Amino acid sequence: MVVTTTNNGGSGCGCCRFLCQVINGRWFMMFASFLIMAGAGATYLFGVYSKDIKATLGYDQSTLNLMSTFKDLGANVGVLSGLLAEVTPTWFVLLVGAVMNFAGYFMIWCAVTKKIPTPQVWHMCAYICIGANSQNFANTGSLVTCVKNFPESRGIMLGLMKGFVGLSGALFTQLYYAIYGNDSKSLILLIGWLPAAISLVFVYNIRIMKISRHPNEHKVFHEYLTISVILALLLMGLTIAQKKVTFPRIGYVLSAVVVCVMLFSPLAIAIREEYYTWKHRKQITTPTSIIVEATPPTETVSKSEIEPECTETEIVMKNQEDSCCTNICKRPKRGQDYTILQALTSADMLLLFVATFCGLGCSLTAVDNLGQIGESLGYPQLTISTFVSLLSIWNYFGRVFAGFVSEKILLKYKVPRPSIMAFALLLSAVGDLLIAFPWPGSVYPASLVLGFSYGAQLTLLFTIVSELFGLKYYSTLFNCSQLASPLGSYVLNVRVVGKLYDREALKQLAAKGLTRSMVKELTCMGKQCYRLSFLILAAANFCAFFVTLILVARTRKYYRGDIYKRFRDEMEANEKEMALKQAQEIQEVKK
Repeated sequence: MVVTTTNNGGSGCGCCRFLCQVINGRWFMMFASFLIMAGAGATYLFGVYSKDIKATLGYDQSTLNLMSTFKDLGANVGVLSGLLAEVTPTWFVLLVGAVMNFAGYFMIWCAVTKKIPTPQVWHMCAYICIGANSQNFANTGSLVTCVKNFPESRGIMLGLMKGFVGLSGALFTQLYYAIYGNDSKSLILLIGWLPAAISLVFVYNIRIMKISRHPNEHKVFHEYLTISVILALLLMGLTIAQKKVTFPRIGYVLSAVVVCVMLFSPLAIAIREEYYTWKHRKQITTPTSIIVEATPPTETVSKSEIEPECTETEIVMKNQEDSCCTNICKRPKRGQDYTILQALTSADMLLLFVATFCGLGCSLTAVDNLGQIGESLGYPQLTISTFVSLLSIWNYFGRVFAGFVSEKILLKYKVPRPSIMAFALLLSAVGDLLIAFPWPGSVYPASLVLGFSYGAQLTLLFTIVSELFGLKYYSTLFNCSQLASPLGSYVLNVRVVGKLYDREALKQLAAKGLTRSMVKELTCMGKQCYRLSFLILAAANFCAFFVTLILVARTRKYYRGDIYKRFRDEMEANEKEMALKQAQEIQEVKK
């Protein structure tokens, strides 16, 4: 059926209808998700304000590392948000996350600024765990929703979304310089209220929509990539410039304005694409001057003709049990929808668990200790903030690289995505060795390497989980896949790095004729403070590399096939359904 329409001109309500379409559309939802994810990386700023917590509350390094472990525990144990997303609407998940974010970080700010009596250590651990756990609600609410809305481009989507999280640290640094000046205590307050406010503003825009094709989809993704790369380079340039030159307050304000303009520029693309969609729909559905070249009655598209064309996805879903925790032993093929227990008890997930325990555990440990590493090597506080910002920016590049490049390599050369993850783990080991054997300025390249490898590991982990175990229970599996990283962080950060750091610090105190009770803060200075501990981290990363190679061998055959076929079939079925509805609407207009 060919439908041609003409338009008599817009009505007075045309602009209102278009505005409603923009706000409710997929592209505005993606823009809103970018902003939510850009505010969901506050955990990466711990290295900036941890010195204030240590100094104000009189913690030693082991206690500070214990607190950072609870931060990692909260940031990575997102099972609650995943299960909540299975039974509640997305807006409720985002709302809970906003409340938790503000409550956790606001209490930490109150403790550091002495607005409340000095809390016990377990209180501070609980506060930061609650605040960091809100990140999972933002991830589950926005990132998982976007992956389900764009399943055929999930690698690219995950790269973009996690990329904005990677930029979060540098973004917040620019904003707090502009708003509060060089007051790192106020940074804690900023990361308490700003992400919560963003989630509240867009709480109703994030939702799962029926997937369909868009002719400019990949073009739009690459435009978003270009904007995010420019933003990352801008942040890197500002970070380096602010280290070399002392900016006045107005300079920080102007820098923040430029950054915000770049951050909001994807809105223009969203409006453009929604206008294209609006015009296309208007041409089809406007009931003025309709000319229908109809097919004979016997060839009329009917619902009965569409229904037999069930996709493979629909057949699999009909044959599965209703419960998400049944059929543990009867696992489907890779790429189909696993139940939660089927996925968690599979050999593939076990290998991912071990690789994540070692790889992400090492990366989290390095990120959390970056501030103290800079201090032990004699860098000033402004330079330490530069390290954190550079790590955040290269964290972004790692996430985007893992999303876009691994997607192209997979589709063109059929290279298993876990092989890219193995490369990222090797890169992380190199960063650990740069910390273990430092030279003047070596923390700069170490920050770049560690940030890049950490970002790549995260994006690849979430993409691999979606590809191996399906999207039906992705909200829960997405969060379960992170459970190993806080465990690895506890073992490597608290039991290894923290203990070895304190041992070296106590040696230095003894050499000065002092005891622990004579000093408020336990500090180690010199190259030896982190040498042995980061050699252990490098060995753990090598272990994760070899475990990932086993996963590469197991999944090689699966990745050689067409892993996105089922989603293309689903989009075709949705398009046929939309065509049927439009045909029915036109026939009703004729009558």
